[in-house]
Amino acid sequence: QVQVVESGGDLVQPGGSLRLSCEVSGTSISTPYTEWHRQEPGGQRELVASIMSGDKTIYAESVKGRFAISRDNAKKIVYLQMNTLKPEDTAVYYCQVTLEYRQYWGQGTQVTVSS
Repeated sequence: QVQVVESGGDLVQPGGSLRLSCEVSGTSISTPYTEWHRQEPGGQRELVASIMSGDKTIYAESVKGRFAISRDNAKKIVYLQMNTLKPEDTAVYYCQVTLEYRQYWGQGTQVTVSS
């Protein structure tokens, strides 16, 4: 049974940094296509960053140059390093993993950027 678990969300001041983790279990695939999304209260879920099996990465314009997605193949963890955080980055961050054409979501982790 595939499980996706996010962690690392926290309260941080503007200009600060956080690293989110997305851990996948229940699969032998070590480099699945993985996306990070975020959703503000009352808002739509938006794609933040993605990483493909060849480690090609794509970012939303709003986070380019500040966020970096990467993976640890051995641990089956995908990271989202978030730097120079802004109040508008406040949201619940979700990880989506695609395995054999099926999408799996985690429960989300809260990131709050506030002074």
